[in-house]
Amino acid sequence: MIGFIRGAVTHIGLDHALVETGGIGYRVVASPALLARLRIGGEARLFIHHLVRDDQQALFGFASAEELAFFELLMTVAGVGPRLALAITAAQPVTKLQLAILTDDIDLFTSVSGVGRKTAQRLILELKEKVHAAGIAAGAGSPSPDSDVVAALESLGYTASEGRRAAASVAATDGGLDARIRAALQELARSR
Repeated sequence: MIGFIRGAVTHIGLDHALVETGGIGYRVVASPALLARLRIGGEARLFIHHLVRDDQQALFGFASAEELAFFELLMTVAGVGPRLALAITAAQPVTKLQLAILTDDIDLFTSVSGVGRKTAQRLILELKEKVHAAGIAAGAGSPSPDSDVVAALESLGYTASEGRRAAASVAATDGGLDARIRAALQELARSR
């Protein structure tokens, strides 16, 4: 399986680029934002999801390993194929999409073409625990007043010290973990 491609860009289409490496041109499907950053003759460094199905093979390219991982997570949801997962991943930064999942922000997902209300609800329902668990795994071993909140904030791109400070300031917040995460995010937004 192909996981990474580095090579010269030989062509840029509406939804793909051709990247030559080792004398072979790979057709890589990518978001419009990523395609806009590529230049013909320039070097591309892309993280790749190699899709293999009975009737097709395709390469999907991403600028970062974080985008690739989120794309692959989206594809675990029933009814979300690679094109829709790419559209969702390209719509917002990954940390904002993760936050939308943790805070049940259906509107952010329904703003993406092809995502209806039911699909958005299914995304949030099926991915909330996975996004939360990824945050806990990232924050394991860091002592704090509320390690779950710190871990969730770290998974959203905040530093450990920002997460600990925000978690400490909302430790007395009533409600469950989701309420404390929301309060911590609001505290971080106020402090910036």
